[in-house]
Amino acid sequence: MATATEQWVLVEMVQALYEAPAYHLILEGILILWIIRLLFSKTYKLQERSDLTVKEKEELIEEWQPEPLVLPISKDHPALNYNIVSGPPSHNIVVNGKKCINFASFNFLGLLDDPRVKAAALASLKKYGVGTCGPRGFYGTFDVHLDLEDRLAKFMKTEEAILYSYGFATIASAIPAYSKRGDIVFVDRAACFAIQKGLQASRSDIKLFKHNDMADLERLLKEQEIEDQKNPRKARVTRRFIVVEGLYMNTGTICPLPDLVRLKYKYKARIFLEESLSFGVLGEHGRGVTEHFGINIDDIDLLSANMENSLASIGGFCCGRSFVIDHQRLSGQGYCFSASLPPLLAAAAIEALNIMEENPGIFAVLKQKCKQIHKALQGISGLKVVGEAVSPAFHLQLAESTGSREKDVKLLQEIVNQCMNRSIALTQARYLEKEEKCLPPPSIRVVVTVEQTEEELEKAASTIKEVAQAVLL
Repeated sequence: MATATEQWVLVEMVQALYEAPAYHLILEGILILWIIRLLFSKTYKLQERSDLTVKEKEELIEEWQPEPLVLPISKDHPALNYNIVSGPPSHNIVVNGKKCINFASFNFLGLLDDPRVKAAALASLKKYGVGTCGPRGFYGTFDVHLDLEDRLAKFMKTEEAILYSYGFATIASAIPAYSKRGDIVFVDRAACFAIQKGLQASRSDIKLFKHNDMADLERLLKEQEIEDQKNPRKARVTRRFIVVEGLYMNTGTICPLPDLVRLKYKYKARIFLEESLSFGVLGEHGRGVTEHFGINIDDIDLLSANMENSLASIGGFCCGRSFVIDHQRLSGQGYCFSASLPPLLAAAAIEALNIMEENPGIFAVLKQKCKQIHKALQGISGLKVVGEAVSPAFHLQLAESTGSREKDVKLLQEIVNQCMNRSIALTQARYLEKEEKCLPPPSIRVVVTVEQTEEELEKAASTIKEVAQAVLL
């Protein structure tokens, strides 16, 4: 039976062959021949071996030039030409051997050279030594760290706080500890570089909204809401974050926190608030933008700040609910893998907090001085003031760009240099131009502290006006 079936199949195949069109047979024949050729031909031809002599090898090695590891950098690049500071960068600063009034360092409350802060640091140095030589989970947790975390949590009126040994790493570690691949982050276009690095490490889906533009943010949130309705299963596991600064480093402007909180609850998102500039500056007691607007701090899911400005120390902290902070102790990279904050700097920060709590009037003094110089700098020919009147760090930008960023930078640097020749220390805002997500325009950054007198503020304003007029007109 099987033999008869096989004969029948063979007959059908032969019949199909006779009935097939001629072009079909030709094509199949070509394909069969091509397959046979591929099977039996060599995939490559062996080159004839040609051994080099020792001398020829040495000549080739000498001629070979490796590709440069990085592109060449001009010797006059600002990053390669430092301003050398001698002594503490406090009220008066010695830069390149010249004594100036300091309008460049973020020593807002004048605590960098405070005798009480230095005494606390010295006592801690004698007790604990210089460093810690270990992360917090590996014999790097000292009692002074726990004391500072407790003090910060109580000062900010939150459940718990966590310390980082490097200010930049604080928000850059906190963001990827929570936001992961597939999550969505809505972030202000003016966000500082530390936030940008945190977002990059998170590998989340980033949506930028116009600076402090709540209408643009709501537009993005609405668009995402529509997308979520199309795929509710995915929406249930996708987290949404809004990341902003309390007081923006790149613009000197305050975030509209009440509107942000309203949008948070309306669209079910979480708010991360970076307060490195606003902590110790805004609010009646220096608690930052939440106190400034009277917002309940529990409405903020995570708050971070560095201790390198108002507290005149090093490092940073995050604060919030206990279960939020405890998660960072397990997954905050800067916390888990970096040596912990040197005890002397933790002790200095505790003493700085003591001074802030004992003298709440210092924040009103800082605000008044900010308003004074902000007003005095209005109307400079060729320059415009960018930033809030209450911001201790604001910018002076060219009223009209030359059309070349390089030329703009040179003009502003000439203003900085001439001001320094007249004993006013300023600095340009610096950026990693190739890595910034939204590169800000060139600017001179002006920093106000409580130590500067009214006369010095007026002198700085008049000096900047005169120099700007000479350089730009």
